[in-house]
Amino acid sequence: MESILFQDLGNVAYDVAWDYQETLMKASLEAKAQWYNSPELDRVQGPDTKHHLLFCEHPHVYTLGKSGHIENLLVNNAMLQELNVSFFKTNRGGDITYHGPGQIVGYPILDLERFITDLGKYMRNLEEVMIRMLAHYGIVAGRLEGSTGVWLDADIKGKARKICAMGVRCSRWVTMHGFALNVNTDLNYFNYIVPCGITDKSVTSMQKELGRVIDEQEVKDKLIAEFGQVFGADMVIQRKKELV
Repeated sequence: MESILFQDLGNVAYDVAWDYQETLMKASLEAKAQWYNSPELDRVQGPDTKHHLLFCEHPHVYTLGKSGHIENLLVNNAMLQELNVSFFKTNRGGDITYHGPGQIVGYPILDLERFITDLGKYMRNLEEVMIRMLAHYGIVAGRLEGSTGVWLDADIKGKARKICAMGVRCSRWVTMHGFALNVNTDLNYFNYIVPCGITDKSVTSMQKELGRVIDEQEVKDKLIAEFGQVFGADMVIQRKKELV
């Protein structure tokens, strides 16, 4: 059984968390490079890749994926400043999304060669974690054909709404970036973008669906447990990581 090291980064700026992900990914890629360049080494003898799962919350920020369209950002720089929202072009997949307070952002840095070398299956597994966790709260969630992420009423015209957005990067089967789950999120910030480039569907949150403020630590605990179940991994909880 693989072990996944879990860290809660707390409230951290988007670019700081991005840099930390890159550092962890680089360490695994360097380890794998030694396997590729030294055929006499195997995974037992050679340096080990490590799996990580990071949780965090970001100050208000819009992020645009590498395949995204800038026109899906509906405000100019002056309005961004007025809203106190940052903006970043990223190297993940997907289009534009919002991160902010009340949202749990998860960044798995996994070596998929130790799990399954199928990026589509990996994305479905991430969705499955969310679907199972939401079921604990009586929220029936699922998938929308042709789209990533987790949706409610995906098959009902005019009612489909996204509760969790996803976008990842994968290099030599090492992943980064991940998911953003709306827990107690202020959904008004989605009004200034075309979320994920989808014009005819809305977004929602656990708070909106249940009509009450949700205990975010409880949600995190359930996500960690379901992540371990879905990926068949031992979740190793580490001390909260403070990034500057």
